[in-house]
Amino acid sequence: MTRTLGIVQARTGSHRLPGKVLRRLGGRTVLERVVRAADASGAVDELVVATTVEAADDAVAAECARLGVTCARGPVDDVLTRFLDVLDAHPADAVLRFTADCPLLDPAIVARAAAVFHAVPGLDYLTTSLARTLPRGLDAEIARADALYALDERATGYHRTHVTSYLYTHPDEFDVLGLTLQPDLSHLRLTLDTADDWRLIEGVVAALGDDPVPLGKVAAWLADRPELAAANAHVRQKELAQA
Repeated sequence: MTRTLGIVQARTGSHRLPGKVLRRLGGRTVLERVVRAADASGAVDELVVATTVEAADDAVAAECARLGVTCARGPVDDVLTRFLDVLDAHPADAVLRFTADCPLLDPAIVARAAAVFHAVPGLDYLTTSLARTLPRGLDAEIARADALYALDERATGYHRTHVTSYLYTHPDEFDVLGLTLQPDLSHLRLTLDTADDWRLIEGVVAALGDDPVPLGKVAAWLADRPELAAANAHVRQKELAQA
């Protein structure tokens, strides 16, 4: 039977919105919301939060202890090594990668991505972001454990920070599949990186409740509130080469 490990990368260091993963949304931290959504997907056999060895991230470890989720600590910028150390300690066949700045993560999207990945023999990596139709903050990605181990000898520089970027930028070396979901909602930005992102996400959570909410419901609610939906439209995502 295939074993799937979920790894949530989380740290308090953020240039644009420091401490964002421990901010509270609807009475829960952002990190807790990501952990709950990952669990609710039913796609992971085990979930580990991978944070750094920096003293500032003692707070992340403490939050993991409160939530009862395993926490592992490793390098600050070499996130690939962080992931591989977790894999060494928690062997699995595949890894679902989560980032702790996606508090509106939809469990159903995660579950669908994992199901498609496991249905395709020999696949190394699947992501929903190759031909983007989902809002930022809702993407799902899953990789074969052996493919991640293979990156250790190939990935350098920012590819070690972004963990999976070498996989999808070298499709000649790996079997990569892009999953495209409809309708196209890529105009929305539902990730948390700036104060304007926070304003939008806080509004969604206040209106739609504490449990993970299907993307369709979020999109419909925002469609009736174009001013809020546009609150973070000006925010530019960092380029891949930017750590």
